[in-house]
Amino acid sequence: MRKLKNEELDRLDVDGYKQAKKTPIIIVLDNVRSLNNIGSVFRTADAFLIEKVYLCGITAVPPHKDIHKTALGATESVDWEYHESTVALVEKLKQDGFKTLAIEQTEKSTMLNLFEVNSNNKYVLIFGNEVKGVSQEAVDICDGVIEIPQSGTKHSLNISVCAGVVIWDFWSKLKK
Repeated sequence: MRKLKNEELDRLDVDGYKQAKKTPIIIVLDNVRSLNNIGSVFRTADAFLIEKVYLCGITAVPPHKDIHKTALGATESVDWEYHESTVALVEKLKQDGFKTLAIEQTEKSTMLNLFEVNSNNKYVLIFGNEVKGVSQEAVDICDGVIEIPQSGTKHSLNISVCAGVVIWDFWSKLKK
């Protein structure tokens, strides 16, 4: 098997991305501190035609060289916006008809593999801080909580890895 060259991958340019039909998912980053994680989430959002990324609280915003290092230009293709308050943003998105889901470990979380994605819904997926996770205040107002099943000794995944797993899962279920 021969590896494909970038020009053989038939990817969209930025204008094509802006005009393409988006996956009905919005990403919210709740106080994510690592610039590399932020960039990685942008790159994943680009890969799956995510509608928008919201950066909240202490989450840094583009342009920044450390975000760019992992985003590789995805901050130019993916729509994004900054909001100071995750809670205020989530409340507004709920009023706008989005189903809001924190990606977190809670008492009544639904395991990702068991969560049924409904193609009639528009989803907001909230990912949290590398140490503290999604704030309790944000979790409290969400419509639900999704948890990635894990079996090892560690308590969590890196936020960019977590985002990749969850976004891919939702995208693949929506494409069925």
